[in-house]
Parts: sequence; C-alpha cells; structure tokens
Amino acid sequence: MEQYEPERMSPVQRAALRRSFRNGRASLSRRSLLRASAGGALAVGGLGALSACGIPAAGKTKGGVSAEDHSAKEKTINFSNWTEYMDVDESEKHHPTLDAFAKRTGIKVKYTEDINDNVEFFGKIKPQLAAGQDTGRDIIVVTDWLAARLIRFGWVQKLDAANLPHAYTNLSAQFRNPDWDPGRAYSYPWQGISTVIAYNKKALDGVEVRSVSDLLDNPKLKGRVGFLSEMRDSMGMTLLDMGKDPANFTDDDFDAAIARLQKAVDKGQIRRFTGNDYTSDLTKGDLAACVAWAGDVVQLKADSPDVDFLIPDSGYMTSTDNMLIPNKARHKTNAERLMDFYYEPEPAAELAAYINYVCPVDGVKPYLAKIDKDAANNPLIIPDKAMAAKSHPFRSLSQKEETAYEEKFAKLTGA
Repeated sequence: MEQYEPERMSPVQRAALRRSFRNGRASLSRRSLLRASAGGALAVGGLGALSACGIPAAGKTKGGVSAEDHSAKEKTINFSNWTEYMDVDESEKHHPTLDAFAKRTGIKVKYTEDINDNVEFFGKIKPQLAAGQDTGRDIIVVTDWLAARLIRFGWVQKLDAANLPHAYTNLSAQFRNPDWDPGRAYSYPWQGISTVIAYNKKALDGVEVRSVSDLLDNPKLKGRVGFLSEMRDSMGMTLLDMGKDPANFTDDDFDAAIARLQKAVDKGQIRRFTGNDYTSDLTKGDLAACVAWAGDVVQLKADSPDVDFLIPDSGYMTSTDNMLIPNKARHKTNAERLMDFYYEPEPAAELAAYINYVCPVDGVKPYLAKIDKDAANNPLIIPDKAMAAKSHPFRSLSQKEETAYEEKFAKLTGA
C-alpha cells in the first residue's frame, strides 16, 4: 500500500489545475457537455494541494477497512455520483432504474449528486478516509486516476466477487484490466469516456482527415486544427499516431511526442489547445478538425449535420468513471448488489439511453435498441469489437513523471 504523504504542486501543476477549472473538463456540467475528469495535473498535483492539511498519513490506517456490515438490517445505500449522470423520468423527480432496484430488493437508495469534480470531492472525503472514519457513503463514482490513488492509499474496500456475478460476467473486455486495478478487485466502471477526432464536413471542403498525422501535417488545415488542453488526451492520441502505446511508453517516447506537437505549433498548424470550448469553434467551422471528447460529439452530431467523428487506425484514448466502496461503509453488501444491478443488460441499457456515454456492459445493444435504435447503433455508446480493440488507456504516472510531463506539456501549450 502506498504511504499517504502530503504533496505540493509545482507552479506548472497549479496552472494546469486552473486551466482545467476555467475551460477544461472540470468546468463542465455532465449532461450539457462532458464531465470533469480533471485530467493530468489534478491527478497528483490537485491531491497534493488538498493533502497538506495536517491529516494523518494513510499508513496509519489499513486498507480495505470495513465497519460492521449493516446491510441485512439496514436496507439502504448512500450513493454519491456526478450531476446528471443517472436516468430520470419526465418529471425529473425520479430515477427509474434506482426505483426498479428498490422495488426488486427492498433496498432504498439515497442518491446524492454531490460530485462536481474529482479534486473538490476528494477534499470532502479525504479527512474521514485518512482518519479511518466512515464517509457516510457506500458507493462513490470517481475518475480512473483518482480511483487508482484511493486504491493505492488503501482507502477503499476489496469487492466480494460472490455479490457481483453480472459485473464479473458482463464487463466489457476493454475495461477488465487497468494497470491500477487488475481484474477489477476494487472497482467497476460506471461509464467510459473516449477521445476521438471530430471534424466539420463543410469546413473541410473535401480535405481528407483520417489520422492525427493529417491534423498535424496537412497544410490545407493550417490554423484550423485543435488539440485538447488535457495532457493525457492530446499526448495519448499523439503517442498512438507515432506507434507508441500510451499504456506503456518511456520518457523518450513522451519527449518525441512533445516535439511532434511542438513542430505543429511552431508552423501555425494548431490553432489552439482548448478545453471543451472547442465545440463552438467546430460547429461554426473555425476549426475544421480537432481532438475531441466523444460525449461532446454525440450531442454535436445531433445538433449539426456538418459535425462527425472518426477513429484513427492507430486507435483512440479511453478513460473511465468508476464505482468504489470507501472504507468503513456501513452497507457494503447492499452497495455490491447495486453495482451488480447496473451490469444487468436491461438497467444498463436504460442508463445508457439517457446519459449517452460509453456503456461498459456487454450484451446491452438489443435492449438499448428497444429504447433508442440510434443510440444502440452509435459506436460512441456501444463500441463494436473492432472499435473496442482500438481503445487505449493512459498508464498510471508516478509523482516524478507527473510533474515532469505536465511541465513539458504546459510549455508546449503556452500555459
């Protein structure tokens, strides 16, 4: 288990944090565009900023610490999630899938939308977790980098596979073995989030775009190309284009990818590095093509006939939001039953039909087709095997790597 030590952000990491809150994914509401993953600098730097508060080190608390499980007597679950990340009925007062779970099991779910970004939420729960206390929550949903950190600190409980038969069977292969939780011993994905290439057909005016290389090298696109201000997304897509695996790369690989992007910056090929504000430029045609978040593209395509996307032959980046059970949670078994419920195809399809993210559950498509045929046939929601095979995660980073990589990326983007 990793010792929890107070960490300090470098000036570059603090700048990256501010960028993320100002115009990155951390600045967005979940339904209107894409949820806040907080991206690169927050993965370590943000936690560091929040950790220097005199909280006892995690080494004083053993990982996987459970209070007495009150599930048998207390038919309840306290579930913390992001805003607008659950299906709702037309009255917007009820969550149909949660109601169905309660009706079947007799377990009432206290559902709270109290996660707006990873760093802020970590600040809420850190004091209790570090002190070995109950957070008052049985399930939390956080992005992969923060899930990895919580697991390493020993602040979440190991899951009982006997209570997760559907999750074990139906989890999509592309999400089964992240390097931070091999075999999903502590977490299961709530939804996946993909990074792709989006383009405006009218703005391209016949120019062919099939790869990141086309974005970086085609002189006809000079000044009309966008990349993302989130380091993992832009660097991951560039590494893939260069034949490198974002899940297994070296410092030299990273530096080569930085140099590749720097060349495009120097010659004016890249218009700018953006948060989600690329969406208006893409819709208007000021950007002809860009690296984009799939959650945006689903909605932009629905609103504009000119916007579309492509998956490069080299692949694309995928991250996940993940369900975990904190230490000392009072209702672990109940929580595992709810986690497993969302890996049954029917409730998983109902959820996917509403929120339009990458569904991590195999076998959902025929159920989703009964609700929304377009969603069922949308590879950004239900990837086929060929698309799933092109999905790549960004590997976990050490504190030293995080600092070095963010400094280099900040210099590149002019942040």
